[in-house]
Amino acid sequence: MLQEIIAYRKVAAQLDELIDKSPYKKKYIIEQLGLSSPTYYRKLQTQTFTISEMLSIAKILDPLEYNKWELLEEIEQSKEDIRNGKTIPHSEMIKRIKAKKKDI
Repeated sequence: MLQEIIAYRKVAAQLDELIDKSPYKKKYIIEQLGLSSPTYYRKLQTQTFTISEMLSIAKILDPLEYNKWELLEEIEQSKEDIRNGKTIPHSEMIKRIKAKKKDI
């Protein structure tokens, strides 16, 4: 856990530089975060972006890495669902798909 915290702190400290090197203007990132400019710059200065905001910034700056992470998270969740028996038989899924087609 300590390594993750240190890595997070390092990224937070380098965030301004990462954004400057990106092809995006700060105005665009501020708009995507839904923050006011003063709030954005305060959070940047004090390194107090929320985890959700950091994920949003990561999605903007490196969408391929973000999508890979998101897919891996979904795969892990699926594995956990299987381990916990949260599955349905194939035949039941086919019935559900056909029922949805009829509704369309």
